[in-house]
Amino acid sequence: MRFIINLFSRPSQLKDFKNQLINILGYNPGNITLYKTALSHRSVREGADENNERLEFLGDAVLSSIIAHYLFRKYPYKGEGFLTEMRSKMVNRQKLNEIALKMGLKKITFYNKADNALKISQIFGNTLEALIGAVYLDKGYKKTQRWVEEYIIMPHLFADDLEGIEINIKNKLYGWANKNGKSVEFATLDESIENGRRLFTIAATVDGQIIAQAKGFNKKDAGHIAAQLAVEKLGLT
Repeated sequence: MRFIINLFSRPSQLKDFKNQLINILGYNPGNITLYKTALSHRSVREGADENNERLEFLGDAVLSSIIAHYLFRKYPYKGEGFLTEMRSKMVNRQKLNEIALKMGLKKITFYNKADNALKISQIFGNTLEALIGAVYLDKGYKKTQRWVEEYIIMPHLFADDLEGIEINIKNKLYGWANKNGKSVEFATLDESIENGRRLFTIAATVDGQIIAQAKGFNKKDAGHIAAQLAVEKLGLT
């Protein structure tokens, strides 16, 4: 708590934060407190009304709706299955994390920088969703829709390229293993507690040999990242 309060103890610090936020948003935010909450991870603010988890929940729903509408317009003759798969590719946790980093959210996200586990987690993708939630509450749905399309979809989510990407990277790994007579498994190497949250270390193994491993605050995210790293290491991309 003290970390956040001290950070804005001087007007110049608040001004610097606001200028950085404007550079990312492309507009002057109305409720600056709302955006500070969106950028505050639970590792520095534990209260549900102070950290960004509630806004992440809201932003996830808003982003899903905006992307669904975008795909509905872009592909007027495609069926529900195709549209659902494309939306899943576009809101992929790892993809959102990459976008957040490219946008510069890491620089203005408030989190416990001494926690090395957070540096390699997906918190910045979660922060991006929280930021979308803040934009929605501050500017309304229509302006949020335009902002997401202009600042997230158009520069970062190339739908034409995503069409050919395997939605489940694990399936790609399993497919390669079946063709080559290999056995692929995902094993939990470690389970620990970091800042009150369970942290999992998941390994992707081929014939019992560890090919790649990754950490995450749930097994699904850690397993997905481990699979992605294994695919890259095996040259299957």
